[in-house]
Amino acid sequence: MLSSRLTPFLAECCISSLRKSSSTSSFSSLSQIQPWLFIGLGNPGEKYQSTRHNVGFDMIDAFAQSQGIPLTTHYFKALFGEGVVDGVPVLLAKPQTYMNLSGESVGPLAAYYKLPLNRVLVAYDDMDLPCGVLRLQPKGGFGRHSGLKSVIYHFRKNREFCRLRIGIGRPPGQMDPKAFVLQKFNRTGRGRIDSAVKEGVDILKMVATKGLTEAARLSNADQKYKHLRSDDLQD
Repeated sequence: MLSSRLTPFLAECCISSLRKSSSTSSFSSLSQIQPWLFIGLGNPGEKYQSTRHNVGFDMIDAFAQSQGIPLTTHYFKALFGEGVVDGVPVLLAKPQTYMNLSGESVGPLAAYYKLPLNRVLVAYDDMDLPCGVLRLQPKGGFGRHSGLKSVIYHFRKNREFCRLRIGIGRPPGQMDPKAFVLQKFNRTGRGRIDSAVKEGVDILKMVATKGLTEAARLSNADQKYKHLRSDDLQD
């Protein structure tokens, strides 16, 4: 059940819908729709903009822009916005805690709205996927990702939340992965990521309107052979 604190937001959505359709059924149906919480992981500040570790931020920014949702509210240590996608309430967040402490924002935010974890989706960078390849999954571990590890910890070690993995490729040679993720993409990598972000916006729309299972079926099939080699050019 939704927290009563979300009621004003849903009520506003319903009123807007009613003004357009003047149908009482619109109010009833929208008020019963559970929102999605889409979260992008990254590091705050100009220093980290456009780095590999911030592609989760890039994804949420692009989605927010596509839907006209301002991310200007500071809420639970995150930049936060709320809107409606084809009648489905959507909450957007970019934790401002720095990556390693992302769960300090994500955990309380999901708890505040009393959302089941299957209505929470986290977008983040993934070195285990080729640069620019996306993968939508209903659950999983955290691998080597410190931000995801923090999120799982603050979800009381529950891993059954949705993920949009954004491939950034592997570090070249013996490069330290921690240094790799804090670097910016070269021209080839940036182009692939920009293309992936545009595709990710459509994927997030599908998640909101069609559900995770159908969105994953459609998007993962398209992404499977997107790049046939994983030795992407790196800086």
